Amino acid sequence: MAGCLGRGRRWLVSVLCGLSLGLAVAPATAQELLVFAAASLQDALDAVIAEYQAEGGGEVSASYASSAALARQIEQGAPADIFISANPQWMDYLEEHGLIREGSRADLLDNGLVLVAPRDSGTTVEIAPGFDLLGALDGGLLAMGDPDHVPAGIYGRAALESLAAWDAVAPHVARADNVRAALALVARGEAPLGVVYSSDAAADDTVKVIDDFPQESFPEIVYPIAIIADSEHAEAAALVEILQSETAAAIFARFGFTLLE
Repeated sequence: MAGCLGRGRRWLVSVLCGLSLGLAVAPATAQELLVFAAASLQDALDAVIAEYQAEGGGEVSASYASSAALARQIEQGAPADIFISANPQWMDYLEEHGLIREGSRADLLDNGLVLVAPRDSGTTVEIAPGFDLLGALDGGLLAMGDPDHVPAGIYGRAALESLAAWDAVAPHVARADNVRAALALVARGEAPLGVVYSSDAAADDTVKVIDDFPQESFPEIVYPIAIIADSEHAEAAALVEILQSETAAAIFARFGFTLLE
């Protein structure tokens, strides 16, 4: 009981910190299974959860934000049961601190990286070494996740650096808190171009893909999944198994993801 109370106090501090940062973490009831997942997973994971519940699974609540923000919330005691990160580094961080259940970690999904513009944009760009991305911005900003903290931004920066385009555009980056926020900047026309995951572009018909970043220009985008060490929810392992199933694979594919073996 003392351990539970301690966890609750840490979570209260975490919630207060989250509010100060503008982070919204959905509350879960005692019966709900709480999943913390990268913002880029929202549409796909919501669909998988809906299927899980339609087939008789229990109540599941999902909270979406940047992997960095969620990992820090978990570190501070957030009562999450499952974490799905948009890159291995934040899962590594939790594992190094003993915050995920031993043996529960697996690589779940991979993704691609694309350059997007508003749907009615006439901009054309061919992504290649040395391409003139700054010129394509035409005085505007490049929307992307914060390249110092947000996985999509970290991957995007790596791609642009490998293509010798980063130094020119770095002062013109609109640093978003997560990849969905970057996508929204482009969708609303507040940024002429953005770097987002392939799955994000597939989920929003108000943007269009200008070009795909070559796979060799950035590290493989891997979404690891794990059960949180403090979780006592009886269905946590069952949901992780469902997320790795053929049924989930078909749903993830509709949203631009590939389920990893």
